Amino acid sequence: MERIMWLVLGGTAFIAALQAGQSRRARYVGRWTLAVLFIVFGAAVNAVYLASRTGYYEDFAKSSPFAFVGETWDSLVLPLQNFFITILILAEAGAGVLLLMRAWWTRAGLVALICFHIGQLAFGGVMWLWAPLMLVTLILLLRAERHAGSYGARRSTKRRARMVGVP
Repeated sequence: MERIMWLVLGGTAFIAALQAGQSRRARYVGRWTLAVLFIVFGAAVNAVYLASRTGYYEDFAKSSPFAFVGETWDSLVLPLQNFFITILILAEAGAGVLLLMRAWWTRAGLVALICFHIGQLAFGGVMWLWAPLMLVTLILLLRAERHAGSYGARRSTKRRARMVGVP
């Protein structure tokens, strides 16, 4: 189920990101979709997997083309998976919450998710399909947020200047 939701929400965010430069609604749809994706289908699903001890994480790094990624995963992450997956859960939830905030908080969440997806590329396999598409989505949304923020700041400065009588 969660994989279907990742595709649906990821696809929705991608389409919204393509239109985010021209549409405030598309920016909001992209932000909210990504927030749900990372809070519910990232953090919450990982919390369920961690709590249920399903062995979900055992094969995660097997498809990595880099030997050190698989070796590090097996020797460091798996023995301490409660610690590392808890950090992952907090990071996904935190980034999702940042997307729902305003101004630079949203941009900080997008930058965090960009870094997260760059890191996912080391795991190979399906991540080489997913992460590049999400990187395009996140970069387009970040660009739209930055443009909207600078436009809002210019409008606010002009409005204040008019209030004090400066042309």
